[in-house]
Amino acid sequence: MTPVRGLVIARLVIREAARRRLLLALLVLTLVVIALTGWGFSRIPTITQRGAPLPDLQVKLLASQFLIVTMFMFSFVLAMAAVFVASPQISGDVESGTALAILSRPIGRAEFVGGKWLGLAALVTIYAGSAAAIELGVVNAVVGYVPPEPLSFIAFVIAEGLVIMTFALLLSTRLSGMVGGVIALVLFGIAWIGGIVGGIGVAFDNAGITHVGTATKLILPTDGLWRGAVYALEPQAFVASGSQAGPAAAANPFYASAAAPLSFELYVAGWMVLVFALAVFSFRTREA
Repeated sequence: MTPVRGLVIARLVIREAARRRLLLALLVLTLVVIALTGWGFSRIPTITQRGAPLPDLQVKLLASQFLIVTMFMFSFVLAMAAVFVASPQISGDVESGTALAILSRPIGRAEFVGGKWLGLAALVTIYAGSAAAIELGVVNAVVGYVPPEPLSFIAFVIAEGLVIMTFALLLSTRLSGMVGGVIALVLFGIAWIGGIVGGIGVAFDNAGITHVGTATKLILPTDGLWRGAVYALEPQAFVASGSQAGPAAAANPFYASAAAPLSFELYVAGWMVLVFALAVFSFRTREA
């Protein structure tokens, strides 16, 4: 793939998203949500217990749990946005005849798919990174809580968006935007449920159920990345208290007892390379 030609396609993807005001709409809606959640965080220090204000430790623990729930909702919004943008990228160009016009020039199919991926990856990274950083900044300003590993959290959130975007782009090489988008979102939800099922298997020491959760985590590793993001948000006091609950804590989708291992992070990188390669192969074997 020639990098310059791929960058041209990436620039066209970003320009098209800007033309449709997609980025502006996401930015405005995200800022509104951040403002609302910021107001919610500001009310935490006003909570009293038997007429007395909560200790600072309890305020930070409540803030950490509210932040995890807020970011969980954001991860779903990010997934839907990534799928919404990626699922019609190639199929839409094929159906409209745009792909045929572009591919008649000296641009290979690998360059076409690679440029699409680069443009989408830039959009996902900018949106996810900026929104997460602003939310963390607002929480710090109103509550004074900074998660233990904010940069790791942002990296895991971006990776989650890139994974579901890459998968939706693969589906776009064969399916229409609506069909591919629905499939990608359903599998995203199944992966999250599979993580809960795997946690239940750990809690009840059931190897069969545990393997189901492990399989879903490997097929679509979004839930594993979400668990890594959760661990980066948790204060160590909460991790320690959760570990006292034993294996039962593994069934909680808003709790992670340990950081994501390096082997899993490497697996995610390899998974994206493999899915991207499948997307290129699938598009090469399709009539434009």
